[in-house]
Amino acid sequence: MANGVRVLEEVVMAGKTNPIPSVWARQQAEPDQPALSQAAIVREAIVMLDAEGVEALSMRKLGTRLKTAATSLYRHVATKDELMELAMDEIFAEVTVPDASGTGWRAAAGDASRSFRATALRHPWLASVVGQAGLAYMGPNLTSFTERLAAVFAAAGFPEPSRAIDTLLSYVIGMSTTEAAWLTTVARSGQTEAEFVARLMPAGSTDLDPAGIRQDKFEYGLEVVLDGLEGRIPR
Repeated sequence: MANGVRVLEEVVMAGKTNPIPSVWARQQAEPDQPALSQAAIVREAIVMLDAEGVEALSMRKLGTRLKTAATSLYRHVATKDELMELAMDEIFAEVTVPDASGTGWRAAAGDASRSFRATALRHPWLASVVGQAGLAYMGPNLTSFTERLAAVFAAAGFPEPSRAIDTLLSYVIGMSTTEAAWLTTVARSGQTEAEFVARLMPAGSTDLDPAGIRQDKFEYGLEVVLDGLEGRIPR
């Protein structure tokens, strides 16, 4: 899996010298019917992705849900990869990066990490596709996220903010991908997470709080990563 902001930055730079078709570099078509627009297509695609995952998404099925032919969708979104670019960028609008001026870089980076995790768990497909090959351009929301995070680390005095961000996001994306995969498995079982865990664990484990355990694991690892990064700030 591609890692963090560094990979995203490298792909963006590659796109400038090797122009790969991207939704961000193409003029949008006028809607061929009033209810159909790129925004409507992306919204419905996100609903499908949240419910069924990346593999279940197809232009044909999406057209059926929107009560239109798949050919009509192609006026607004050229390929499934382009649709994934749009959907991912739309979701990144939900990820917050607090201003570090009042709380310090560590609190801001921690809150941004928690926001990413929460967003990834609401949209289980997100973490696994961040930074995937073929994203030659970043959309406005993803660009804003990376720029705000870079500002936090630069203001903290990190000599190479991109490396610190890459390290942090590698942890957050990795943990979020694992958690999202687990929760998808639980959802397919038709049981609650507590019921699913109780069935797997020995008798006497029915009082476990699996969501709380996942949260504690994430927080522990996050503190370890932030501790390590803090030691990289020149004194």
